[in-house]
This record gives sequence, C-alpha cells and structure tokens, in this order.
Amino acid sequence: MENRGKEKELLDSYVSFVYGLKNLKSQDEVAVDAIKHALKALRKRHLLEEGAHAPAIVALSKPFIYQGSEWKDKAENLEVELQQCYRAQARLSEQLVVEVAECRASKALVQEKEAIINDIQNELTKTRDECLQLKVIVEEKTKALELVMSENQELKAQLQEMTVKAKNIEAENKMLIDRWMLQKMQEAEHLNEANALYQDFKDQLKASGIAQLARQQVDGVVRQSEEGAQYYGESTVPNTFKMWDTNTGSLTRTLYGCVGSVLDLAITHDNRSIIAASSSNNLCVWDVNSGRIRHTLTGHMDKVCSVDVSKISSRHVASAAYDRTIKVWDLQKGYCINTIIFHSNCNALCFSTDGQTICSGHVDGNLRLWDIQTGKLLSEVAAHSLAITSISLSRNGSVVLTSGRDNLHNLFDMRSLEVCGTLRANGNRVASNWSRSCISADDNYVAAGSTDGSVHIWSILTAEIVSTLKEHTASVLSCSWSGLGKPLASSDKSGIVYTWT
Repeated sequence: MENRGKEKELLDSYVSFVYGLKNLKSQDEVAVDAIKHALKALRKRHLLEEGAHAPAIVALSKPFIYQGSEWKDKAENLEVELQQCYRAQARLSEQLVVEVAECRASKALVQEKEAIINDIQNELTKTRDECLQLKVIVEEKTKALELVMSENQELKAQLQEMTVKAKNIEAENKMLIDRWMLQKMQEAEHLNEANALYQDFKDQLKASGIAQLARQQVDGVVRQSEEGAQYYGESTVPNTFKMWDTNTGSLTRTLYGCVGSVLDLAITHDNRSIIAASSSNNLCVWDVNSGRIRHTLTGHMDKVCSVDVSKISSRHVASAAYDRTIKVWDLQKGYCINTIIFHSNCNALCFSTDGQTICSGHVDGNLRLWDIQTGKLLSEVAAHSLAITSISLSRNGSVVLTSGRDNLHNLFDMRSLEVCGTLRANGNRVASNWSRSCISADDNYVAAGSTDGSVHIWSILTAEIVSTLKEHTASVLSCSWSGLGKPLASSDKSGIVYTWT
C-alpha cells in the first residue's frame, strides 16, 4: 500500500510538472530538458524501490505462506496498476510532445499575425495620409465651387437684364411691324387707286379702237378652283386677272396689281388666295375675298415661269424662274424658306401629294424630283428630247404627266420614274414653253392644247384620242380640269376662255 501511495505521489508530481510545462510553452528547450530529467528520475526511483522491497517481500512471504495466494493476487494487481501507470506516463509524454508542437505552431501563428498587424498599421498610416490629402483637395474644390456659384449668380443677374432688354426690343419690333404693315396697307390702297386709273385708261383705249391690238398680244392662263364653281383667267398685256362663274359665265371679280406679264397661276386649296408667277421676277398673292394683294414675294433674279401650292397645306408655295432656281415660300410669313439651284432652267413644277417632294420639268428635257426640306435631288429621268413645258400630277399621286416641245405627252410612274404611257396626235403641236396640259379628276383622261386651236383628249388606259375639241381660233396655251370632273376649261393666246362639258 505504501508503494502504491508513493507511485500516486510520483504520478501526481509528474502531472503537476506536465501542467507546469504547459504554462511555460514559450520556453521550449527548458521544458524538453525538464521532461527528460523527470523521466530518468522516475525510472531510477522505481527501480530502486523495486529492488529495496524485494527482500522484504520474500521475508514476509515465509511466515505467511498460507496467505501467499492473496498476496500474489495483490502483487499482480499492483503490477497491473504499475503497467497502467507506465501507459499513462506514455500517454502523457505523447500529449506533452503534441502540446510542444502546438506551442511552436501557436508561436509561428502569433508571429504571422504580428506581421499582418504591422502591415495593417502601415496601410492605416498611408490611408490617413491620403485622407488628409483628399481633405485638402475637397477644401480647394469647395472654394472653387463657391467661386463658380458666385459667378453663376452674376450671370443670372445679367441674363435677367438681357431678358428685360429682349422683351423691350420685342415690343419695339412689334410696334415697328405694325407701322410697317400699316404703311404696306396704305401702299396697297395707293396701288389699287393706280390700278383703277389704269382701268379707266384701258377703257379709253378700247373706246379709241386699240382694244383689238391688245387682244392679239394676249397670252392666257386658266386655272379652276377645287369645287369647280369658278375658274380664273389671266391676260398678260393688260396685267389683270378675271374671275368667272362657270355656271352663268358672268365675270365676278377683276384683280389688279401685277406689274409684269403673268406666266403661271395657282390657287390655294382653301380658295382664299391666288398666286401669280410674273415676268417682273416676283410672285403676287391676292386675297380672293377682298381682291387686294396680300404679299409680293421677291427673291428671283429673272422672270418667274411656274408656281404651285402644296396639296397638304395652303401655306407652302413653290416657284421656278429663269435664274436657274426653285424657291419654296411660306405664305403666312411671306418669305422664302428654301432655295434649290440647278444648271438648267425650270419651265414647270408641281408638288407631290404628300407635300414633301417637288417635281420639276427643265429646259434640258429632264424630269427631276427634289426633297422640299433638304433641297437635295432625289432622282431624275430624261423625259423629252426638247424642253418640258408642263407637269401635272394625278389625283392619286401615282402618275405624273409631262408635256414637251417635242410634241409628246409622257406619263411616268411616280415611284420608279419609268414611262407608263406616251400620248401623241397628228397636228398636235405645243404652242410655247409654258403651254399647260392637265389630267382629269378621275385620272382617266389627259387634255392638251395645240397651235392650231384644237384641244385633244386622250384616254390614259388606251393612249388613244377620244375627242378633239375645236372652237379656238388661236393657239391654245392652257387647259384646266375642274376638281369635280367637269367642266374642262381652255384658254388661247387671244384671251378667249372656253368651257367644255
């Protein structure tokens, strides 16, 4: 029992020693030496005690032979316990080795963490420096922003001053425009008075027998309104327009004010305005209701030979002159909004049905299509061998009719500009560079005048003449079909207008 107690004490001291070693993990070499020394001392003491107790055990076994088996069992138990102590010692040794390895790993990990902490501290220092720099930059930007805001306030004040000045100038401009319009109205009244005097003088000429001479020098242009209730005839020598009622044949109004000869005529689709192309290099715009001139559109450098109004809006007007230009006008504002320049003079033009394209016929015999917005040439085709004298668009906008000095009347497909029909007749000769032919309202017939005073009617479907109208005694210069289909009006060089039903 005493041996067993001593072994327990040794074991306890060994365990306490091991736990002490665990608390001293940082001193690796000292711990290893101490462990080795403790193991040697323990083994030596165990051997000494085993040798010292051996005689006593033998001596005691003699008087107690009868208890031999009991003591033997105890000895075996003690030996088993001793073996268990050895095993525990081995386990503790292994655990000690593991703890030492863990201690080394922990030390390496601590060193690594310290290195990371040093790096983080360096980065933190660097970040602080950058923050200080950014703070300085922000302060500079703030000062610059304050400066810009102050400048903005000054500019805003200047803008307000300029706005007030602009309003004052606008009011002054409006006043000047009103004064200018008043002056124009006064000039128009003076012009009407002059026209009245001119009419009186013309009446005196008629009374003296000169009317017949004037009649021989007339070039007539005729146009009908969309409703067909009126058509408008024009004679170039007296420089007057006459409005006739087609139902009664009576004269409804005479318009004055055009200085030069009128070469073409157009009527807006609302029947409120009449536009005349003049040889005096301008266009005259009359108000139908009042009979007074609304605008005189100037800008061409030579005689204006053709005019047409947009089929979408009565606001836009196109004109062609012998200065090799085509101009687009705004009737509401009274000035040119686009100018197209080309090397060949244009004798006739018309708007497409969508109002975005202008078809023009030129002296070189080519038919050209123009974009009204950009003024660019979209396409062209050689339509005639000589000059084109007239262009007329069908109601559905798919076919365009051209007449030329080669005495041919060609029908072109509007999309492809391919010839879809050619109309000709024996004896049909185009009278002048501004002889106008036309397509009927139902897009089935074509009417064109001739130098012999006849008016030929072709069927578009068969390209054959269906009728020849003979009443004129002079060259027929213009034909115009009513928007309702009837009547057909034609005018000749002598100033006579016929209506055909």
